[in-house]
Amino acid sequence: MTGEAFVPMQTVPTTTRWLVTAFHLERGPGCEAVAERVRRLRARILFDHGRRPEFRKGRGVYADDQELDYGAWHFVARRQADGPPLGYVRLCTPEAGELFQTRSFMGEERYRDFLLAHGLGEEETFEHSRLVVEHRARKLGLGVHLNAVAIAAARHLGAKAMVGTSGTADGQDLFHARFGFRHVAGTRRYVEQYTEDVVVMLYRPTGGSGAYAALVDELEEAFPGLVRPLSDIDAAQWDEGGAGPAAGPVAEPPAVDADGDEPCWRPTLFDLRRPGDAAAFEALLGSGGVREVADTVAEQLVELVTCREPALRCRPEDVERAVAAQLAGRPVREYGTWVWYPWSGRLVHLLPREEFRLVRTDRNRGRIERPQQRHLLERRVGIIGLSVGSSAALTFAMEGIAGAYKLADFDALSVSNLNRLRAGVHHLGLNKCVIAARQMAEIDPWLDIEIFPRGLDDASMAEFFTGGHGSIDLLVEECDDPRVKLAAREWARHLRVPVVMDANDRGLLDVERFDLEPERPLLHGILGDATAEDLKDLTPEEKVDVILAMVDRDRISAELEASIARLGTTLSSWPQLASGVALGGALTAEAARRILLGLPRPSGRFYADLAVLTSAERSVVA
Repeated sequence: MTGEAFVPMQTVPTTTRWLVTAFHLERGPGCEAVAERVRRLRARILFDHGRRPEFRKGRGVYADDQELDYGAWHFVARRQADGPPLGYVRLCTPEAGELFQTRSFMGEERYRDFLLAHGLGEEETFEHSRLVVEHRARKLGLGVHLNAVAIAAARHLGAKAMVGTSGTADGQDLFHARFGFRHVAGTRRYVEQYTEDVVVMLYRPTGGSGAYAALVDELEEAFPGLVRPLSDIDAAQWDEGGAGPAAGPVAEPPAVDADGDEPCWRPTLFDLRRPGDAAAFEALLGSGGVREVADTVAEQLVELVTCREPALRCRPEDVERAVAAQLAGRPVREYGTWVWYPWSGRLVHLLPREEFRLVRTDRNRGRIERPQQRHLLERRVGIIGLSVGSSAALTFAMEGIAGAYKLADFDALSVSNLNRLRAGVHHLGLNKCVIAARQMAEIDPWLDIEIFPRGLDDASMAEFFTGGHGSIDLLVEECDDPRVKLAAREWARHLRVPVVMDANDRGLLDVERFDLEPERPLLHGILGDATAEDLKDLTPEEKVDVILAMVDRDRISAELEASIARLGTTLSSWPQLASGVALGGALTAEAARRILLGLPRPSGRFYADLAVLTSAERSVVA
């Protein structure tokens, strides 16, 4: 992060956190084995639990074969010297320029025009590609470190420029932009293999390295010391612990994700047109782990064609013909995507992603039109606090407000939470982020969801706002800790991220448009000039006073006012009802949708007090 008035914490990992090995790969004895290890590592991470099925060729078999690997520099990162590789990035040198992915993406003529327009020669232009990081290492800053290593190496090797293609769905382009990469105008287009829009980006060393300049400078000096001969690489440990299932029968679904440290919340996706997926799918069916199969794709196809042409509904024979045309000769069983939810043992057959989303949000039209729906799916929302915030998360997912989410909450579900959270007794003891992420994935399995099950503190706030898969576009803040509430707003104001909050009392909706008003006082100035640092080490009584100040004690409901004196004696915590939490989900969703679509939604505080709005004098009936 940069900015003189805002330095809440260090945002750049130190160079001692990761052990990076660099090597240059040429064709020759021993090179094929090293290339194969690199390709398996990349493909396994790119597969990403089924998000990009193209990279899995069979159960436990992953491949990303590219000729660009020869003549390129490769960087592999580990946490410990004897640990498994957790991330990788490639730097392609001009000697392989004819094979650059950027060149292929743009086309030969346009690529040459692009170089000419920017005053670049092929012999001084490098390509940055294949930055991949294990999920377990993303929150620890490995992506930042590897990106900095690639830039540092290019600068050390005399690059005048770096080019590369970047995805946009998860905010990868925004991530690279923080290092000084810039979009090349007119290059953005959808790429099926990556299931997202891709854009060409350009970096010039003379322009600096943005927020990570100091780290890049340090690594440029350290680069020669990272280089290892291929003989050492061949002998290095390439244990892919956590890589996913090996070849052979599929065991009972695990209780934790592949990285072994969090309960799973990501479904696995199968496309039966791909031989590897088909084999893995059959193995799963024979494993005994599937408790329920739901296949309604035939009915979903009818919905699809009639959503596109509503007039067909009264002509069954035309519907049948339209479905046949949609299938184009493919068996129904092989059409679309099979989704495996390991936490429930359910296997569900769905339309392909874009068709599924078209049908799922069809009834939004008239309120949210198709172009607006697509725009919303490109946004990323952060939600802090998954008690009250769980209602917002599920409402957002149902309404299609954002295609990517970051969820943060350290707490596990307890029995007393069941009065207001949409959860069951089988969820008791499970982290609230995991519960919400699973439920959201059951609404749309293609949502990009990151979780922070240890909550947020000074060490993780930067990752929540700007790290991982990308920066958030809007924050829903619903936590109970006054210091975190203020710290989150400090970050949001600095990054110009709008904040919405439901206070769960009298239908209070709070909106802070830091995107439009970057100098706006936090919480509308209610706490004066107080900072998050001022709220450290509060006593329980002081926390209650600060929270009441935040929600304006003079305007709270009579019921909440009467409860304050009983907290900690006859009441265990703040009184909350499911109806109020559900209302909060609606209020924050309406505000977020309008903000993300550029519709009017000013900063301020607004009350949707149901007791007042439904009082006798408000009745419109005599």
